[in-house]
Amino acid sequence: MGRRIQHPILNSLINSISRRLITALALFLGTGLLIIFTNIESSDGFTIIPKYAYSNSIISLSTSPSPPKPHPLPPTLAQWQDNTNSGDYFSQVRTTQVGYLVWSQFPVRVYVEPPKAISEKQAQAWVNGVLQGVQEWSNYLPLTVVEQPEIADITIARKAPPLQISPGSNIPRARSAQTTYELYTSNKVLSHRFTILLSPSQTGEYLIAATRHEFGHTLGIWGHSPLQTDALYFSQVRNPSPISPRDVNTLKRVYEQPTTLGWSLVDNSKIN
Repeated sequence: MGRRIQHPILNSLINSISRRLITALALFLGTGLLIIFTNIESSDGFTIIPKYAYSNSIISLSTSPSPPKPHPLPPTLAQWQDNTNSGDYFSQVRTTQVGYLVWSQFPVRVYVEPPKAISEKQAQAWVNGVLQGVQEWSNYLPLTVVEQPEIADITIARKAPPLQISPGSNIPRARSAQTTYELYTSNKVLSHRFTILLSPSQTGEYLIAATRHEFGHTLGIWGHSPLQTDALYFSQVRNPSPISPRDVNTLKRVYEQPTTLGWSLVDNSKIN
């Protein structure tokens, strides 16, 4: 049997690495999983791709989400009636690990990050375009624009999304927009918040359309319509559509569904 070589510096390094691994494992076991889902939009189509990340500010092992149940319909949606009987595309909306992505506290707070590295006139035009796309949805859910990013439920920024590698290709492609959400707990209530990145290449009516489309995702339509006449159509078009009755019908159906968002966490330590 060979002799074990003793090296003070090497042994110290190994012990340090071991302690870090043990600490990281303990941190993982003592916290929940923060799940960030990304809605990636390319120049010719839209796809939804999940990403995962760990955080130490989520759900402890002693708590778990409540069973999914619906919230009362917001009055603006409860009063909505589609006289055209246009139908919806609810079957295209994806549920998530916490149920449907609905808001239960209103108004939903929106922060538009002031653009940088462009002129004041260009920045104001960009903010105005984004706000127009946002405010179109205020007819259906209560929204408010806030000046403090730390209290926002939805943050919108003029920033190029990371490049996307298309399936079957190694060539990175630019995206027009990206929407992500993350889960967190506040006062033992399971909550979520969104971030929208809009490519600086989006201007004019296309900026408004991109905002309108992405904001529909943040309000709960986590999917796409197969019809070009809907704002949540799965691809960009030459003549973008406004919010359609089908968009609103779909949004209303989403808000009738069960979710664990907005409900208090269950204390597992008190369950016999």
